[in-house]
Amino acid sequence: MIIDAHAHIFERVGGLTGTGNTRSLSFGKVQWGNGKVIRFMPPLAKDTSFPPEVLLEYMDWVGVDKAVLLQGPFYGEANDYIHQAARHWPDRFIGAGYIDPWLKDAEDVFHHVVDELGFNIIKIELREDTGLAGLYQAVRLDDIRIEWLWEEIGKRGLVVTFDLGPIGGKGYQTEAIKRILDKHPGLKMVMTHLCYPPIKARNNEQPNRVWQDQILLAKHPGVWIDLASLPAHVENEDYPYPSACEFIRKAVELVGSEKLLWGSDIPSLLTHATYPQLFRFVAEHCDFLSDTDCARIMGENAIQVYGGRMR
Repeated sequence: MIIDAHAHIFERVGGLTGTGNTRSLSFGKVQWGNGKVIRFMPPLAKDTSFPPEVLLEYMDWVGVDKAVLLQGPFYGEANDYIHQAARHWPDRFIGAGYIDPWLKDAEDVFHHVVDELGFNIIKIELREDTGLAGLYQAVRLDDIRIEWLWEEIGKRGLVVTFDLGPIGGKGYQTEAIKRILDKHPGLKMVMTHLCYPPIKARNNEQPNRVWQDQILLAKHPGVWIDLASLPAHVENEDYPYPSACEFIRKAVELVGSEKLLWGSDIPSLLTHATYPQLFRFVAEHCDFLSDTDCARIMGENAIQVYGGRMR
């Protein structure tokens, strides 16, 4: 079974970041703040949307059986939208709920997302440009004010998926994750984007040490790492992205193939590669992977972590 462990759907982009609101324009563009316009996805649709029906067509094109639908502040909260998609196509989609744990009503939102909508996954995006670290002056994952969240996630057997942003950002809180795991050893979590490998600084010892320290979190029995969006981090390099493959090799050596999940980060990564390329550069061009390694990374591990469907 092939599972894309990191995908997105949205009716319209309509989120909030530290540099302002985001909103869909047309033909793949998004307005970010007052004056910034970015090419967010190819000009696939006039209204810059990516509904579940379109994602399914991409999945069928490549032969992907299921996708995990993640959320974040940049896109805007879409709990009901993702819930509806996962309920309508329960054999194709696994949805992740979104909460901001620093909001006053965060516990009420959590109970709505988990108890009423039935999400088994909670996504927390901390990176500064698109996530919660940009919305607040100071955020710490080991903040006592959000201790309730880790307790609830652990008690209920849920999964928390973290996007901590790149090395050097205030969201890159490896030590805070270690403290959470020490206090809640039964917690299950996924770190996204291969922990932002320093591909452009691969010959610099210091960022490589910082990256390896976060990758080694997956030595913990309850921690996994997804491989989403690596082609966006390479420089002066085309498909099949050998530098990205090299960091996947390093991760396999550090924590084993049983701790890695393939993910695409579609649709924004379609500005860097086609969906077949996002699939094949791992499945076919990481030639250091055995057949067993590949089967684990491309689907088996995701089933183990995320399960087959929502509750």
